[in-house]
Order: sequence, then structure tokens, then C-alpha cells
Amino acid sequence: MPTYSIGQAAGLLGVSSETVRRWADAGRLRMERDGTGNRVIDGVGLAAFAQERAVGVYEVPGGVATSVRNSFVGIVTAVTVDDVAAQVAIQCGPHRVVSLVTRESVEELGIEVGVTVTARVKSTHVHVDLG
Repeated sequence: MPTYSIGQAAGLLGVSSETVRRWADAGRLRMERDGTGNRVIDGVGLAAFAQERAVGVYEVPGGVATSVRNSFVGIVTAVTVDDVAAQVAIQCGPHRVVSLVTRESVEELGIEVGVTVTARVKSTHVHVDLG
């Protein structure tokens, strides 16, 4: 079973190392000592904590009924429009999502920098790399 240092866990959770220490000291996140005495978090416990922490954080607005299970609420950071197509960059928490849509869609939906949107991703191919 993999284990993570405080710094690694902080990076995965998008918080500071001090926040991870406070969560551990408060009993919210279980830590153990490794063979050298360093504090570590087991991967299974960290995954469960991340999942619990994410519930309700980025709710899909308006209760939209959809078959898409991968929805990311974020803020538009860039819009590049040409005659037919548009590229929309969205910052969804620590993740950047870029979508190619029609110019007409951008205009009809009023998509511009600073607007909150929901990026929905449905794909038959998702690549997972061991990081």
C-alpha cells in the first residue's frame, strides 16, 4: 500500500502542509510513523479523505439532469474566438480544462472571462498514468 508524506498529501489535496498537519492533529486525517519516524498517510486513507472532503464542494448548479458523470465547475480564464470555433479555458479548482466549442455557443451562452461555467466530460477513452 502506498504512503504519502505530508507535503505530497498537501499537493494532492490542494492545501498547505500546515493544513494537513492540523487535520491530522485534530483527528480528521489519520497519520502514522514510518520506519524512520516521519509522519506518513496511507494511500487508502488519503483517497477516502479526499473523496469525503469533495462532497458538495463543486456542486453542479441548477440540479441539471445529465448522464455525464464528470462535471467540473470553474471560472473561465480565457476565450479565443475565430470565425467558426472558439477555445474556452476553465480553471476548475487546481485543474485546467480547455474546450473547443462553436463561436455560436460562446455567444448564445454568454461565455466570457470571469463567468462561472460547468465543464462536462464524457469520453470512451480516458488515459490514466501512474504518477
